Amino acid sequence: MRKKILVGILCFLFTGTLVFFGIQFVTKTGFFRKPGDLLFAESFLDSDSERYRGLFEETELRGNITFSYVNSDSPWTPSNDSELGFLVDVFVPIGDFYETKTSITSDEFEEMYASGKDIVSVKNLAPTNKLLAVDNNYYLDSFDSGAKFKYLRIELADLRDKETVESVIQPTLSSFPDKTSVLSFAQTGVTALGRALNTKMNEVGDGRYFSEKIASFLGSFDLTHTSNESSFSERANGANICSDERFIDTLTSIGLDVVELTGNHNLDCGAEDAINTIDKYEMLGIKVVGGGRNAEEAAIPLAISQKGNSVTVLAYNQSTGGATTDNTPGANQYDEEDAKARISEAKARGDTVIVDMQYYECAEYDTSMETLTCTYADSSAGDQVGTFRSLIDFGADVVVGTSAHQTQTFENYNGSQIYYGLGNIFFDQVWWPGTTKSLGLVHYFWNGKLIQTRKFGTIYDDTFQTRLMTDDELETFIKWLNSARSE
Repeated sequence: MRKKILVGILCFLFTGTLVFFGIQFVTKTGFFRKPGDLLFAESFLDSDSERYRGLFEETELRGNITFSYVNSDSPWTPSNDSELGFLVDVFVPIGDFYETKTSITSDEFEEMYASGKDIVSVKNLAPTNKLLAVDNNYYLDSFDSGAKFKYLRIELADLRDKETVESVIQPTLSSFPDKTSVLSFAQTGVTALGRALNTKMNEVGDGRYFSEKIASFLGSFDLTHTSNESSFSERANGANICSDERFIDTLTSIGLDVVELTGNHNLDCGAEDAINTIDKYEMLGIKVVGGGRNAEEAAIPLAISQKGNSVTVLAYNQSTGGATTDNTPGANQYDEEDAKARISEAKARGDTVIVDMQYYECAEYDTSMETLTCTYADSSAGDQVGTFRSLIDFGADVVVGTSAHQTQTFENYNGSQIYYGLGNIFFDQVWWPGTTKSLGLVHYFWNGKLIQTRKFGTIYDDTFQTRLMTDDELETFIKWLNSARSE
């Protein structure tokens, strides 16, 4: 009896074992499970295939995983739980530094992308090339358009592999620009809210009138700058370059963060008004550079540290009047040795350096037509080209002229940027055709580097409402500025 029971138990165990392993054999699980394999789409590059095989060489997968690429005009997300998507690159269209176009169509972008011509990864963007918008969508402003987004798509045969795959892929991924990591800094030219603008203010009664057509654009950037030549004063009238106090709304409406005081008219209504104006800026949280209550204060650089980016802005007045060398208010007088030392200190810290310069002004304007006379950088007294280039030689990354009432040319000098004069953004000079326009700049910083400077144009007429140039107007304007450049 006992023998029969023992034999029965053994038969049961033997049968159970056969069934157990039989099921595993049929289903290819357990002892007979084959490890998952890596499969690659036909379009997958051989070099990429080898790379991913190496990454998963010591990883045991439960099921096959299939690699492919997805190229999209906008951010892409997987459609179901069995897919994973990883952003591996972002490609954008570019022109050279002097490119006149600002935007291309989506069809043009498709052709460029297909040919691989004039396309770069955003990781390789540099100020010496020009990022183009696509259908007026500028990638560094939107981060979700104006580019081709390349994703690694992984399809999972077994959802239990999801965490394993993510743990292998995630450490290999690069970061890409986004709103949390890119610092945008807009620079505008001459602001002088006085004379005829005071008269117009008495008519309209609201400082926002002058900026309403450009306020939303300028206010969209992290930081916005202008070089304001006029102080607020109760004595402001239609004959002086002093500002009605209601003009503070013009400045705050554009989101002004940085006001440059290198101009030669900030003392027109006296030292007390100049000091009170600085007090007003500081009360509003607007940073001041290039001018101050005394020479020591005027010489303090502007230090910007945001979103992992560090920028030093130096601002000087060069022989246009209004500078201080003592305990009185005024602009920061240019001194070559001071500039050289401060640039060197900033570069040693790893900062990007922007130098603004209120240089000798050209006044050879034509009342009947716009001429190139004042667009040439050396049309005024002194060696403007030599002075600005020397600042680049000292180590500056960007040099900007902020005194020119008529926009001057620009250049790529030894891999760095020079803008000799931005022109007027807010002023009353309408009797000279060349002084109603300005070139604006938006600098974009990412991972501690300047990766791009975007050009935009503004224009005003006898209504004194500044507006953005259209794409066609800006293209013509840049062609004009290019024509005045000395090689």
